[in-house]
Amino acid sequence: MIGNDNQNKQAPQFIESMKTYFRGVRSEWGKITWPEKQQIVSETFMVIAIIFVFTVAVYLMDIIYKGLFGLLK
Repeated sequence: MIGNDNQNKQAPQFIESMKTYFRGVRSEWGKITWPEKQQIVSETFMVIAIIFVFTVAVYLMDIIYKGLFGLLK
């Protein structure tokens, strides 16, 4: 029954450490500064625009290289 005593001591320590962890999470959560809605919308638009530009650039390079390799045949 020695192992059982050890488990009985570890359970309260585990619970206390979890409580301490979640108290820390709660205090850190209050320190977060969230961006404004307008900033989120503008940055999302910029990401979509950049993805579109790069997609078109890769597509054009694909067409150009396909044409150049077609001339080699």
